[in-house]
Amino acid sequence: MTLTDQKESKSTNADNLMSSSVLRIVTAGSVDNGKSTLIGRLLYDSKKILQDQLENIEAAKERYGNETINLAFLTDGLRAEREQGITIDVAYRYFSSDKRKYILADCPGHVQYTKNMVTGASTAEAAIILIDAKAGFIEQSRRHTYLSLLLGVSNIIFAVNKMDLVDYSQERYQDICTEIQSWLESEESNSQYHFLPISALEGDNIVNKSENMTWFEGESLINFLDDLPVNPASDFDKFRYPVQWVVRPQSREFHDYRGYAGTVASGTISIGDEVSVYPGAQTSKIKNIQIGGKDVEAVSPGLSPTLLLEDDVDISRGSVICAKDSVPRSSNRIEAILTWLNAKPAETGKRYWMKHNKRWTKVILENLNNELNLQSLVFEESESSKLELNSIAKVSLNSSEELFYDLYKENKTTGSFIIVDEASFETVAAGMITE
Repeated sequence: MTLTDQKESKSTNADNLMSSSVLRIVTAGSVDNGKSTLIGRLLYDSKKILQDQLENIEAAKERYGNETINLAFLTDGLRAEREQGITIDVAYRYFSSDKRKYILADCPGHVQYTKNMVTGASTAEAAIILIDAKAGFIEQSRRHTYLSLLLGVSNIIFAVNKMDLVDYSQERYQDICTEIQSWLESEESNSQYHFLPISALEGDNIVNKSENMTWFEGESLINFLDDLPVNPASDFDKFRYPVQWVVRPQSREFHDYRGYAGTVASGTISIGDEVSVYPGAQTSKIKNIQIGGKDVEAVSPGLSPTLLLEDDVDISRGSVICAKDSVPRSSNRIEAILTWLNAKPAETGKRYWMKHNKRWTKVILENLNNELNLQSLVFEESESSKLELNSIAKVSLNSSEELFYDLYKENKTTGSFIIVDEASFETVAAGMITE
């Protein structure tokens, strides 16, 4: 699919919502593929940088002896990043176009920073994978593409960068696209793929259409992103509402007010609909729905309302409100894919805290089943009982309390969790439930 294919299929309703939507993007790729420069170019050409930021990068130009302004300095904020010319940590930048707002996460390209890539992509609706036009679709580019697929990123944009170094060759661009498409055929995914030739350094096809690649009929990157749906249609339409806070004003005017605040993870709900609450399988009906102090008739995914029920039921932080006819999965034992984020290795048989659906419970890492080989991108039988930093593995977890969940491939919110060390209370892992 090219960048022009999806635009033709967008509905009028989606277009009407774009003006107020926020799109989360992650940029990834190998070292020196131009990720930070791309984001810098987006900010620079769209005039979304402040005067003091411009003065800082101009000062850095003199400090480091560069001939031209290094746009990567707009995202590489750490001194070590600027001195080494690499990205070490995830850098978040916020800007807006005429149509929508953006949150961009610039992820490191080195293998040892795999955990940072997972962090940046976990909440992204689109991933921009930078491909060096001279080097092609190399191992690290494959790795970041695989991780984007694993994390269920809806749209993956392959931006073939540094086209200026290959004389803006259409043939070279098509060869790289063919190579990527051939590799993707072996990967199962619901993601949409898009391709775009660019030069982040020269500004070709970033904000403005390139005069050097008139053979490319698609849009510039920013124009395509402006029209990309934030919440693409999902087959999973069951209502899920993890309760984040029980609202009790404790005032004379609202002495009997009890509302349940949170964010709609999936599905829709309306006043009068029957619901079930877990744990406990208690039932009730939606009495009222409020957003910002105003009553509304219904809510959909991504909105953060306060729900009021007709009955007094036992609901606390971590409870999950569901449509009555859509019971979530439940078990004390789950299978998951775990990304280890801590320097101290994970050990089978050890007890940890798990935070799932705003609820804390203790779990034991029972088994380390298969570990992802980061070179071959295949899960292989593990010969170790430990999981090292940046490792990704299929594991079995046993919980002290019954968990209520959906599979990650169905629902990212109710199918994901974090693992926290009991002693240090550091977040040590992120997980995706598979069974």
